Amino acid sequence: MQTVPFVPGLATLAARFDGLICDVWGVLHNGVIGYAAAGEALARYRAETGNKVVLLTNAPRPAAEIEVILDRYKIPRSAYDAIVTSGDVCRTLLAEGGAKRAYHLGPDRDLPLFAGLDLTLVSEDEAEIVVCTGLFDDETETPEDYRASLSRMLARDVTFICANPDIVVERGDRLIYCAGAIAQLYAEMGGRVMIVGKPHAPVYEVAIGTLNRLSGRSIPKERILAIGDALPTDVKGAFGQGIGVLMVTAGIHAADFGPADAPDPALVAKRLAIEGVAVTAALPRLVW
Repeated sequence: MQTVPFVPGLATLAARFDGLICDVWGVLHNGVIGYAAAGEALARYRAETGNKVVLLTNAPRPAAEIEVILDRYKIPRSAYDAIVTSGDVCRTLLAEGGAKRAYHLGPDRDLPLFAGLDLTLVSEDEAEIVVCTGLFDDETETPEDYRASLSRMLARDVTFICANPDIVVERGDRLIYCAGAIAQLYAEMGGRVMIVGKPHAPVYEVAIGTLNRLSGRSIPKERILAIGDALPTDVKGAFGQGIGVLMVTAGIHAADFGPADAPDPALVAKRLAIEGVAVTAALPRLVW
């Protein structure tokens, strides 16, 4: 079992890496408040090393929408150079696909995902594909509320495209379900599911390619550090790509590790071993 080194802040690791890929929800904000110290840490990294920072999020929206959200949470634009979203990768997939009639399973706030695409949004029973960005009402619903709808889709063998692989995310002091939870249920029922975003390779290829382009060179993977809180997506995805991982423990798994501001390294190490992944270092929340 790995001994997990806890570091006081990003400054401890800065010299070891030539570029960062950082998660958004869980690291820079929790859906209610922004983490000023995390934004400052990324800004300090950029200023003191001259290296680039790419934000990588499973949000099912275009990058420009995420930039506006980060502004609202007072995360400075000096904290990052570019944003890569699962929404943008999903848009590319939809643009290249042959299906023209899509059913949007998710809230209206995610409709920018479809802007400018050559497809028509239709009802569930008319759809060639289903594009899921989340629950219609993630404050009150659970994936089980969609079982009947998923059964009808399964009967027609409709392909289910998941634009946000997250199962849950923080919203303040609560965990809420995301599109990945519905995709998981549909797959368990025997449905055909295509998942876009972390931990899958295509979104990392875009993020690493963006980081290399901005840096003007090809950075060796061992010189790239990913920062994130979610084991199934952030940690698993970066570990699978062979890049370093700085794990933020006071995110969605905080309750598993003891006090949020003083996590038990043994509990973190045990969970990493169960998941079959390893990290470069950990800290409760991202600070410089």
